[in-house]
This record gives sequence, C-alpha cells and structure tokens, in this order.
Amino acid sequence: MLLKYKNFIRGVSVNRVGKLGVILTTTVFITFLIFETAQTFGLIRNAYLGLITYLVFPVLFIIGLLLIPIGWAQVKKQSGKNTGELLNQQFDTKEIEPGFLGSTLIRTIIAFTLLNVVILSAASLRMLHFMDSSTFCGTACHTVMNPEWVTYQQSPHARVKCVECHVGEGVDALIKSKLNGIRQMVLAALSIYHRPIPTPVHQLRPARETCEHCHWPEKFFGQRLKTSISYALDSLSTPQYTTLNIKIDAGGSGHQPGAHWHVGNDNQVSYTSLEDKRLTMIEVQSRHADGSTRIFRNRRFNGQDNETKPRVMDCIDCHNRATHIYKNAEDVIDEQIRLGKLDRRLPYIKKEALAALLTSYPTLDAAEKGIFNRMANVYKRQFPEAALKQTGALAQAVTQLQEASLTYIHPQMNIVWGSYPSHIGHQRELGCFRCHNADLIDENNQSIRHDCTMCHSILAMESPSRFEYLTEPFEGVRAEPMYRYLRDEFLQTKY
Repeated sequence: MLLKYKNFIRGVSVNRVGKLGVILTTTVFITFLIFETAQTFGLIRNAYLGLITYLVFPVLFIIGLLLIPIGWAQVKKQSGKNTGELLNQQFDTKEIEPGFLGSTLIRTIIAFTLLNVVILSAASLRMLHFMDSSTFCGTACHTVMNPEWVTYQQSPHARVKCVECHVGEGVDALIKSKLNGIRQMVLAALSIYHRPIPTPVHQLRPARETCEHCHWPEKFFGQRLKTSISYALDSLSTPQYTTLNIKIDAGGSGHQPGAHWHVGNDNQVSYTSLEDKRLTMIEVQSRHADGSTRIFRNRRFNGQDNETKPRVMDCIDCHNRATHIYKNAEDVIDEQIRLGKLDRRLPYIKKEALAALLTSYPTLDAAEKGIFNRMANVYKRQFPEAALKQTGALAQAVTQLQEASLTYIHPQMNIVWGSYPSHIGHQRELGCFRCHNADLIDENNQSIRHDCTMCHSILAMESPSRFEYLTEPFEGVRAEPMYRYLRDEFLQTKY
C-alpha cells in the first residue's frame, strides 16, 4: 500500500511546482493531525494556534492540491505532450490499463479525492466549532476583545457561550455572523476600530431568543428582598445598609405589576431615542392588556432631532450589562471590603482605596506602580502605626486594587471608570429615569410615573441597620414622617 502511494506521488510530481504541491499538502495534513490531536486532548488551547489549525492549514492544503494540476499544465505546455502521453511517461502500464472498475490510477485518484473532501469537510466543521467557542471570541483579537473577555469570565453568564447571544439561529444568521467576523478581522488588522467599542450593540439577537430561554415573564412574580452594603468615607469605613423590597412582578392574573411589567406578555412598550443611543428618549408608547395605548412625547424635542425608528423594549434595555459588567469603582471597593479582601482596620481604607483607583493612569504598568506608591506613601506618612503593624493587610489591599484596575481599566481601548454605564436601577446612572421622568408627557400633560415606591419598597437607605425604617419608635427622628410612610407602604403592599 505504501509502495503504491509512493508511486502515485512520484507520478503526479511532474516538475518543481507539482513536487511543491505534494510536499505542501502532505506536510499540512500531517501537521493538522498533530495539532488536532493536541487540541482534542487539551494540550493546546491557544486561540492563535487554533486560527492556524482551522484557517491557515486548510487554505495551504487547497493551495497544495491546486499546484499539482498547475504543474501538469506547465509540463504539457512546455513539452507539447498530451495528457495520455504524460500518463504513459509518469506511470507504469499496469496502473493505467483499463479494468472493470477503471484503471488503478483512476481508482487511486478517486480515493484521494474522496479523502481530500473528507479532510476539508472535517476541517471546516472543526473550524466552525472552534470559531463558535468563547475562547476564540475573547482571545483571537486580543487588543480589541480583551476587556470584554476579562469581564465576561467574571460575570453570572460566564458559562453561557458568546454565540448564544451574539449569533442568531439558522444558516442565515450563521452566514451573517461569519461575514461580520471577517469585517471585524479586517478592521482589527488595519487598526481602524472604535475605542472603546460603542454601545448599544444593535446586532444582538432579540432577548426573546436569548435571555428568555432561561428567564421568562412568568417567572417574574412577587417580591425580592435585596440588601446592599456600602461603606462610609470615615476612618472606620462604617458599614451602611440599603434594603429594598423589589416588586419584580410582570403583572397579569390579578397580580400587582412591578418592574417586569415592561416585558409582560399582556403589555408592550416601544420607544424612540436620540441618535439611537437609548439614553435620551423622544417618544415612549405603551400598549396595555385591554388594548389601550398611551403615547408620551418628550416636551424638550420638537420632532426635528435625529429620531430613530421605534424599538420594542426587551430585557437588555434595562439589563444592558448582564454579562460584560464594568462595575463602578466605589462598588468594587465596597464588595472587596464586604468579602474581607480590604481590611477595615486600616484607617480610611475606603477613602484611600477609592482615591487610588480613581487616579488616571496612562498605562496598565503605570496603574500598577501608581496604586502601590500611593497606598504605601499615604499610610507611611499619615498612618505610620497602621502601616507598621498591618503590613500584610496593606499589601493585600494593594494587590486587590491592582487586580481591580486590570479588570475594569483598559487604556488601549480608552476604557475608564464609567465608560459603560449600567441601566439597571438608577443608583449612579439615569437607568429607569430615562423614561420615568417629568419630561415625557401624554396628550393630557401627564408624565410617566416616577415615584420611588412604584417598583420597590424602601426599608433602609444608607442606614446603620438593614431594616431601619421598620423599627420603632421613630419619635425624635427628624425624618419621622418619611420613615412612617415607607414602613406603611411596605406593609400595605399586596401581591
């Protein structure tokens, strides 16, 4: 069998071009098998080697195959011989003699052709599978996608593949995604992409096809109690509690509507925004279960602005950072203190850590050195006793702040604190108030409701205890009327 293969290879290699094609095809095939085996057993997980394996190797394999007939064409032209004469010259008579199933040479060519088809088909399928992996999405274009890759790995959806949200279902969506990927590769190669990547991403699949595979309106019912802990900027970094009883119901079936009313099956909200940024709303239209419709128009705009076509509201209009979450610097520090990664025994740790993170650094190396120098110098000058006795806690604080900077700050993509605001809630950004504000009014001059207790009951707000507004007595408290109102509102809420 090996001898027949050698004779066939020798026969098709009619000149240097043909020999180059044979060498290239054989080398690529063997190398592909080695790389594929290594990747199958987890020995190679590098995206760039994957690109070579599934993109470069198949192209080189095809080029090698094409060089073989090109070599034959050159020899025919130079020698003046026809194909039959060349076959007689290159192969033994037995190999080209016709038989019941054709000559040995014809059968060999058919066998190799089928083998090549199998190889290319397998490589193509593996290429598609590889390009659908999250590792490829996050690491193939390192400079551009590294920020998204870093935040993705720390998100609640870290086990959800990128393609499940970014690529639609069906052949048409697959083709569109691959064409868009080619465009992105060209932009990355020419370094003409946006820094940072602009949002919102308009090519995302509809939330009905993605988010609602796991989260659907019927699951949103009742209330959900949420307590968040922040820390004051005093010397003790005193804990402060904010407790909200969030009304998450989508409404319907006699339930009181809550925050998910917007995506309930009986309702539909659509809007137009200024320059399609989904930040400044120009018009909001709500359709209700009884078939009635209300239209709210922003009185600050006269219709001559850059207004876009209506968009039906879905999950990502509020949960716009459900996966690639860029946290606020203060939230990062509060979380690190709560988890014990920053020691509250260090005086003013919240204040000094926040100052170190919010300082602008030109590069990642500068950020790493700047955070270390600032923290070391501040505690050495202002709190020398703490710096001496709590060396380990201070070193750990520096490490945690450096890691936070590497996670959320990316100078190469012009990503700084606040580059990607979250629309969920309205703690630091407009969020809900993009629509729920006094500027959007209907024909009766009534605005969209924007009172605090519409979507949540407030049980504590940066208070010393988790349920500050449920405690008695309130006498002597300056905000006694507010405390009583918030307590009664919570107790009287019905579901």
